[in-house]
Amino acid sequence: MWPPATRRQHRRAGLRYETDLTDAEWRLVEPSLPRPKRTGRPSSWPLREIVNAILSVMRGGLAWRLLPSDLPPGSTVCRWFAARRDGGVFEALNHALLMVDRERSGRSASPSACIIDRKTREEA
Repeated sequence: MWPPATRRQHRRAGLRYETDLTDAEWRLVEPSLPRPKRTGRPSSWPLREIVNAILSVMRGGLAWRLLPSDLPPGSTVCRWFAARRDGGVFEALNHALLMVDRERSGRSASPSACIIDRKTREEA
């Protein structure tokens, strides 16, 4: 069970959806996301809303087409997600957040040891 101080720290009250990013979370995530292109048609949706929609799909198990109407259209979100997934953006973001969390907990940003586990196939 979480103590009251931890509950207050991780409270999601005031957010539209439980999966929406808080302002503090957005400040951590935003620098790792690619900047909008200077040419072409500008996006109709703020980047934060697209990320919130992706989190709704991933956490809630929704289909892209079943996103609530106050979030960007599923086709927009899916296309944005696929392009960033294929570009390695989410892997880089995960790695960066992992290093921040390790440093926050007083550990070295990069692990100093690893365990390699290998199963061998038994021959009959």
